[in-house]
Amino acid sequence: MTTRNAWGSRLGFILAAAGSAVGLGAIWKFPYVTAMNGGGAFLLLFLIFSFTLGLALMMAEIALGRLASNGAVGAFKKIGGTPWALLGLLGVIAGFVLFSFYSVVGGWTFAYLGKAIDGSVLSADPKALEAMFGSFVSDPVKPLVTHALFTLATLGIVLGGIEKGIERAGKVLMPALFIIMLILMVRSLTLPGAWAGVVQFLAPDWSRVNPSMVVEALGLAFFSLSLGVGAMVAYGSYMHSGEEILSASVWVVFLAVMIALLAGLMIFPAVAAFGLNPAAGPGLTFMTMPVVFMHLPFGQLFAIAFFALLATAALSSSVAMLELIAIWFIDDLKLPRRPVLIGIALAVFLCGIPASWSFGIWSDVRIFGKSIFDAMDYFVSNLAMPVGGIGLALLAGWRAGDTLVDEVGLSGWKRQAWLMTCRYVAPVLITTVLVKNL
Repeated sequence: MTTRNAWGSRLGFILAAAGSAVGLGAIWKFPYVTAMNGGGAFLLLFLIFSFTLGLALMMAEIALGRLASNGAVGAFKKIGGTPWALLGLLGVIAGFVLFSFYSVVGGWTFAYLGKAIDGSVLSADPKALEAMFGSFVSDPVKPLVTHALFTLATLGIVLGGIEKGIERAGKVLMPALFIIMLILMVRSLTLPGAWAGVVQFLAPDWSRVNPSMVVEALGLAFFSLSLGVGAMVAYGSYMHSGEEILSASVWVVFLAVMIALLAGLMIFPAVAAFGLNPAAGPGLTFMTMPVVFMHLPFGQLFAIAFFALLATAALSSSVAMLELIAIWFIDDLKLPRRPVLIGIALAVFLCGIPASWSFGIWSDVRIFGKSIFDAMDYFVSNLAMPVGGIGLALLAGWRAGDTLVDEVGLSGWKRQAWLMTCRYVAPVLITTVLVKNL
């Protein structure tokens, strides 16, 4: 199989890369964090950081991958030297840990899609939904079944290869994601009292602007684009040499940001219309939104659409995680693609078992005071991704600045702005996020 320059089209790359960036966090975290941190004021900062720092680092990752024709480990080694390969290896390890617990949550979306189809998730009682969710995630077997199904679904896509697997899936998953979100958003906005949710989400509260909020916006912009683990390095390594990196990167950032905005306009008007608690995370998606659907005409259809949306978003990210890990074994260790992917999927399933059981039979197990699931999340989000982002910025700005900026194809003020961002702005700002999160 040809493993380089394998994207069949520019659109295919953009949709796949945007799918990598869009995950469950865009739906269950971004709206809540935005509304609770000043609404439009926070959103403005998020957009600024996404289209400056985020865009610069995305271009750096894509250029690094294409220039080296390799994944994170090989690219860091080839462009920066042997010691830099450790940063790429950190990204691969982080990607594996992330995929292991993310697949567990992805399995929850599969399970709740099934519950929406059979109607069991529809309830007007938040406490009953909370009990249902707690009973499911604490079960020692059922979440492992859906965890396995989600891992197998991801494996099935990536086994198809770059063009016939990941790209083809991206061309289906991303348009489906937009269509489902638009349908749900329109229905949400037409509810009585929905405007209060729009105001809560978008109205700027400048009094909330403080250093902590600025760092929060910076961190969310960085993490929401899946930067720092090398996923875009892997995808960039399959990019045709004549493709313009700047415009492709702008499109990827734009689509990722647009999904997050649509999520807010989909969720907050509905939550406000029924006076519910817009809590972030599983509480919103598995315990709050079903109450909304219970009160809607054709609510079961909207519930099915919503959980299909969650499953789609989860899959669009997980395929990038699997490719990120596999490319190291394929490119650097010269192992055949199919056995590598199957082996990784099996290892991910096994390593996800403790994460799943941390909600039930292993809930008392603590790692530095955190549950197994939370410890895995903490390692990826608070340590590996910021360190990877700092390392990427330093490599792009100093070690291989001129080489990478030539690969991106920037000149004049754009060239200087990109170098300045990578050399000074990004390392300082991401270090600030790292310190705050620690």
